[in-house]
Parts: sequence; C-alpha cells; structure tokens
Amino acid sequence: MVIDAKQYDFQALNEQIRAAEGDVTVENCMGHRFIAAGASGRTITINGVPGNALGCYLNCATVVVNGNAQDAVGDTMNDGRIVIHGDAGDAVGYAMRGGQIYVRGNVGYRAGIHMKAYKDKVPAVIIGGHAGSFLGEYQAGGIIIVLGIDCPDDRVIGEFCGTGVHGGRIFIRAHEIKRALPPQVRCEVATDEDLASVRDYIRQYETCFSRKIPDDGKRLFVLSPNSANPYKKMYAVN
Repeated sequence: MVIDAKQYDFQALNEQIRAAEGDVTVENCMGHRFIAAGASGRTITINGVPGNALGCYLNCATVVVNGNAQDAVGDTMNDGRIVIHGDAGDAVGYAMRGGQIYVRGNVGYRAGIHMKAYKDKVPAVIIGGHAGSFLGEYQAGGIIIVLGIDCPDDRVIGEFCGTGVHGGRIFIRAHEIKRALPPQVRCEVATDEDLASVRDYIRQYETCFSRKIPDDGKRLFVLSPNSANPYKKMYAVN
C-alpha cells in the first residue's frame, strides 16, 4: 500500500499506517512524528524525512528511510531493524533494548544513551560517519559502532564519549582516538575476538548501503567500562 503523507497530519498518517495490511510505502513524508511506533511483522518504507521518535517501541518490523531522520530514532525499540539512507538527529537508539539501527551517514548528540541488553537481546547502532558528543552516555549494554568513513580522527566522536557507561561496548574506527575519554572508560585496540563479534554488523552496513569500508589505514578501537575505576554509588548517611 502507498500512502501520500502530504494530505495528513502525523496522527492521521499513523492511523492510516496502522490500518493498512501488509507492507507500506509512505511518500512525501516531512516531519511526521511517531511513524512505525510499536510496529511489528512488516516493512515500512519512507520517502522523505520522518519526524521525531521514528520506530519508537518497534517490535520486529523493518523501517527503511530514503532520506534523513530527526531525533529519537528507535526510542526504546525492542526488536527489528531501522535503516536510514542519510543522517539522523540526536538520541538515536535512546533506551534501545533490541534490534539494529543502521545509519549511512552521521548522527547527532547522545546516540545510544541508556542502551541496555538482556539475555539474547543485544541492541546495536551502526553509524557510517561521525557521532556527536555524549555518545553512549549511561550505556548499560549493547553495541555501538562508529565507522568514521570520510571523517578525520578528531571528528569521529565528540566530547564526553561514554560518560556514565557501565555496560556494553563502543567501537570507534580511526587512526587514533583524538578525544579525551572519561577515566571510567577503557580504550583498547580491538582484538581478533572483538572484530569477530562485530563483523556481521559491518557486513550488514555494507550490504544495506552498497558501501564498502575504505582501506584507509584506520583501526577499530573498543571502548568499555573500566572495572579498575568504576563509577561510585552515592549513599545517604543519617
């Protein structure tokens, strides 16, 4: 089914999408919020620029955006896949619990904030370009990969990467990490085992966007919580 978003506000558009049976293509999307919220069992293709909270609470559906996306893509999504053939705004993957988000280009601030994992639910955010400040803030689980394609090392990540991190891993592709990291974050060159654990995500990125990772001498670094210098809990004393 094809729906022309030009004739609907965001509430009416979402009603049309929910009422449709099977896969849906949305044309002329321009800032419509909450598209594919809680969707499952089908593919929703969006031509244009969806608004905030695209795919929030997504549950085993596929969302493909042929354009850019605004803030909070995949907010609290549980499963499924979101593929963005452009850039995305702030808070991509906020509180994400499962599934994958692939962004061809760049993302804004606070991507992966409060991501978490449980048993076989391991969320992943794969970013082709660079990420803004506070990447992986308070991350509790899951995987974030920043490939840094066509980005200088000092732009691959912003400031305060991994602030409050206490679980999961962040992979940064660069010649070297130019940004200062919090002391509670450990940064190491990825081992063969680390590389094997994310190889499928990187291959899927290349497949989604028909884009090969360039052979430019960059290495993959892995950031993880520093168990030797953990964040301290605060206690009230009478």
